[in-house]
Amino acid sequence: MSKKVTITDVAEKAGVSTGTVSAVINEKSSVRQETRERVLSTIDVLGYEPSRMAQNLGARRSPHRDKTGVIGMIVKEVNNPFYSEVIKGAHDYINEKGYRIYIGTSEGEYKQEGGLITSFREMDLDGAIIAPVIHEDVDLSHLFTLRKSDFPFVLLERVQGLRANVVSIDNVEAGRKSAAHLLNHGHERILHFAGPPYTQHSRDRIRGVQIAFSESNHRFSDDIVIQAGAHMEEGYRTAKSTFKTLNSGDVPTGISCFNDLVALGVLRALAEAGITVPDDVSVVGCDDIPTAAYLSVPLTTVRAPKYEMGQKAAALLLDHVLSSTEGTDRQTPRHEHLESELIVRSSTSPISSVQTG
Repeated sequence: MSKKVTITDVAEKAGVSTGTVSAVINEKSSVRQETRERVLSTIDVLGYEPSRMAQNLGARRSPHRDKTGVIGMIVKEVNNPFYSEVIKGAHDYINEKGYRIYIGTSEGEYKQEGGLITSFREMDLDGAIIAPVIHEDVDLSHLFTLRKSDFPFVLLERVQGLRANVVSIDNVEAGRKSAAHLLNHGHERILHFAGPPYTQHSRDRIRGVQIAFSESNHRFSDDIVIQAGAHMEEGYRTAKSTFKTLNSGDVPTGISCFNDLVALGVLRALAEAGITVPDDVSVVGCDDIPTAAYLSVPLTTVRAPKYEMGQKAAALLLDHVLSSTEGTDRQTPRHEHLESELIVRSSTSPISSVQTG
């Protein structure tokens, strides 16, 4: 069975953008006659059949020239409250500007991310906000192709070597703040429950923990870092298995976590083991999801400006969309770094004489 010809195939063969192909399909007057004839000829040669969805979107154009008035957004985990707030920020900004937003989730799979990007382009969306799946074994060619095609997009974390607009928090600093808080409270036996391998956020936060140790009188070692994940059940399982295998003299008095969901799992595991927080072990999360403040032991965490992150990404994307409409889409990429804030609650306390004994 032959592969279905896509709008991207037509655009690449004709040497134009997918937006131009869509404009030709929807009989927009903004395309030069010479370009229109070349695109129509390519469509005929390749046997491209426009999708009903793309044509329907074309029929509901916004006032912006050759635009659908719809942008896409790809997050990594649909059940992560962090992304819920980022989506809300982007949605509110996009909606205020008269656009609509289409949400997809990769669930940490780069192939699924690539498939969503292909769908966005076939639907002729105006641009995309993407939380990219990043790992040493991941093929990121779909993102580099996106850049070459002049499709407007904004990333929610940096991809090495890719010139693109990025909006992110300073994750190195977030990791540093969480570990420094424990070190400043006299904790020496500290573990860091790291995030999943498919996100640069995890590696950056580990780097922040290393920096916190380098700024203290204590030595960092690789066995401080334990692979956990991004969800409650992963934090729970990691804490259960870790505390079963440690000798009494190696039991940590402080744990910093990749995010609040992991920390919530850790808190449950410690409670089941009869370990009191913060008297026996202090726990720090990251992100400050709404649940963190309402636990029986409210969670100390590093607050990320999630809603603002979504708003900034949406604003940057629409700037890119507008500049591409005006023929100035080769703008210098911008990297917006948002600051985090340490929020101290009841899950951490200074080291006690019992813990040091």
